Amino acid sequence: MSLSPNLNEKLQASFGFPAFRAGQEQCVQQLLAGHSSLAIFPTGSGKSLCYQFTALQLPALTLVVSPLLALIQDQLDFLQAKGVPAASIDSTLSPAQYQQVVADVRSGQTKILMVSVERFKNERFRQFIEQIPLSMLVIDEAHCISEWGHNFRPDYLKLPQYSQQLNIPLVLLLTATATKKVKLDMAAKFAIAPEHIVQTGFYRPNLHLDIVPVSNGQRNAELLQQIQAQNGAGSTQAGIVYVTLQQTAVDVATYLKRQGIDAQAYHAGFPSEERQQIQQRFMQGQLAVVVATIAFGMGVDKSDIRFVVHYDLPKSIENYSQEIGRAGRDGAPAQCITLANLDGLSTVENFVYGDTPEPSGIQVVLDAIRQETQAQTDASGQWELQANSLATASNIRLLALKTLLVQLELRQVLVPKYAYFAEYKFRLMRTQAELLQQFSGERLAFLTALFATADIKKVWGEVRFEALHQQYPSDRQRVISALDYLQEQNLIELQTRKMTEVYQVNSAALNQPGLVESLSDYFSTNEQKEIARIGALVRFFQLDRCLNNNLARYFDDQQVPERCGHCSVCAERVAQLQRYEPEYWPSDDQLSTYLAGFRAYLQQQAGAAGLNVVISTTLQSRFLTGVSVPLFTRFRVRASVPGFGACQSLRYGEVLAKVELLTATLG
Repeated sequence: MSLSPNLNEKLQASFGFPAFRAGQEQCVQQLLAGHSSLAIFPTGSGKSLCYQFTALQLPALTLVVSPLLALIQDQLDFLQAKGVPAASIDSTLSPAQYQQVVADVRSGQTKILMVSVERFKNERFRQFIEQIPLSMLVIDEAHCISEWGHNFRPDYLKLPQYSQQLNIPLVLLLTATATKKVKLDMAAKFAIAPEHIVQTGFYRPNLHLDIVPVSNGQRNAELLQQIQAQNGAGSTQAGIVYVTLQQTAVDVATYLKRQGIDAQAYHAGFPSEERQQIQQRFMQGQLAVVVATIAFGMGVDKSDIRFVVHYDLPKSIENYSQEIGRAGRDGAPAQCITLANLDGLSTVENFVYGDTPEPSGIQVVLDAIRQETQAQTDASGQWELQANSLATASNIRLLALKTLLVQLELRQVLVPKYAYFAEYKFRLMRTQAELLQQFSGERLAFLTALFATADIKKVWGEVRFEALHQQYPSDRQRVISALDYLQEQNLIELQTRKMTEVYQVNSAALNQPGLVESLSDYFSTNEQKEIARIGALVRFFQLDRCLNNNLARYFDDQQVPERCGHCSVCAERVAQLQRYEPEYWPSDDQLSTYLAGFRAYLQQQAGAAGLNVVISTTLQSRFLTGVSVPLFTRFRVRASVPGFGACQSLRYGEVLAKVELLTATLG
């Protein structure tokens, strides 16, 4: 069944496209018939149009959840260029811009509103969006919702619950990278029927895959040769060079510039404004080559990228697929080159080990929950969390801590109640007297009490909820509504800080035997799953069968030629990867000296901060392999203690075994 001529006319009128691409028509038909859907299309093949076009046909607001601000901005730029009324609520908005977005959504003028998943934790946003009629929820990069996916985001697990709470009738999931297991997992979480999963072919015949075995010493020269080969007779082709470490990005970009290549480094350590400028220059064709960590890519929808080079091994087959998918979106030939060896394998693996909480850290989290609930006099059984401070206290990275909290929810230890900002600050845009003159009766009395109980400094005042409640009893929701109203009327400027999440605690589940062990086993299993993912990547690069065929089949696309004719295997260049650099181990005496200095420093710093830190063999191994954790950041271990990263080129498991041996000898 084809779309009606009327809808095809609307497609032409709204977006200027004469026809739908493969998969888009089926997806739009399903959505307009009221069927929630999952769309799995290759990168750059038009997934977003499925919701963009459908949103214009639906009566109420379409809410789009996206994992990155760069993705949101890219979509907004496209929609606004097409005249589609779309907006976002994000951290970059000024108070005036925020007020305008809210007003446009309330009036029905905005058809598409884009937010990050974290925005749902914002009590102001939740209070606002609950009042808005919603036609559809769209989840971009939806593989983040699956624990079997490569970019699992724990906050995404709550999206089915949010969808039900907001009574959203229609859901669309979008992704480019989903194995069969991930695909079925995503669909099940939103009750999407198998017949409403739309998957187009994964295979892209214009991408040339080439695996080039090369030593570290020859890698820069090989990279230069590859880029020069792409540029041909003096032309400057656009390309991305992916590296693992931030410093490598700087070093490689510096090398290329010295060789006359228009290149620029890009990584998450750069200020936001600088990153935006680099991306904008690249998108506008003013910069030829970006040498970047994986911080660069999502939201980069540049059609004429002619090459993507992996200077270091990518994290997984899924990451590799996403990153090469940014090349050749215009359909013209593009080169995807991997400069491969096994010397950097330990660096990729060590990133995984840094995300696994230690049992002692998990115990710190459980003890924090237990202590707060036991100290309560009203037996409410509630626990308030400020994630950043708990991450430091438990020495668990923030993403891993979020995953831990989700696991506690799934084990019914915690039930999320709501989230709020612990700090509300306001700046008066008029004098207090002029502001209060605009109100009368009970509203005047309420606002008078609010200002009287606030802690007002020279410019900013902080709302004191408890003091206000004692003087003028009112619930928190009313206070926030009043503050939002005052800001909408441009009477105050409002700032919020210190996000605090509130959970109901199930004490029986919290105190069940073996909880720490069960959670540790969960993270250990995930750790091994990620290590296995790296192993699968290495095996893929050394295949003696068509790379494009195997890549497509990995993502459950069976409609792919046995031989593509445009990969290094089809060209009879099967890659054999090896280690080129001998493993360098510091002597046992040197390692013992490093570890003794580390233990003494950490004990001193932790003691001064009032922290009880368990200096385990795992923590010592992370120190030697250069794996960063919150304690190292807080106490500036990298810069202050000799030996940090002394074994970063070695495999973590081997370093751990060595540390255990040295520790046993000392004991």
